[in-house]
Amino acid sequence: MYEGVVQNLIDELGLLPGVGPKSAQRIAFHVLAADPADVKRLAHALLEVKEKVRFCRVCGNVAADEECRICRDPRRDPQVICVVEESKDVVAIEKTREFRGRYHVLGGAISPIDGIGPDDLKIRELMARLADGQVTELILATDPNLEGEATATYLARLVKPMGLKVTRLASGLPVGGDLEYADEVTLGRAFEGRRLLDV
Repeated sequence: MYEGVVQNLIDELGLLPGVGPKSAQRIAFHVLAADPADVKRLAHALLEVKEKVRFCRVCGNVAADEECRICRDPRRDPQVICVVEESKDVVAIEKTREFRGRYHVLGGAISPIDGIGPDDLKIRELMARLADGQVTELILATDPNLEGEATATYLARLVKPMGLKVTRLASGLPVGGDLEYADEVTLGRAFEGRRLLDV
């Protein structure tokens, strides 16, 4: 335990995701030793991001304006929506340069243990986007874990009466991985998602 403002800083840093007590202490002491100009730039960046960044009114992605750059882009296919849990997932998919449609950010995944149900996510907003009949395919790109699978299953059942093509991202073995280290679920999915090899 440290005195006053130092402990307050450690406590606040410890609230950040992925920052444990030791990391919080290390960061706090780094801030104490840093040049005051560097600390002011960090503080300014934190305040500025809270003041200027918002969530897109269409898809829920982070944006500097009312709509994000993807929703404003007329070259994106409005008939295909990729559903993701968080904005960071949009960035991951965009890095592949494989997807040319639009996104919908749920803001999390269904997790009864954490008290997160369908009403806590942006599912109503998704249903409103699908209501006009313009969308023909819904890609469910939630995480391949228990919560992500539950969310994908819930959404698939919810939109089934709409007659949309609902797809799920394939999952399986990572490139460079060894079969002997793959768990049963991953290996099973790799078998399910196998494809014809054109030689």
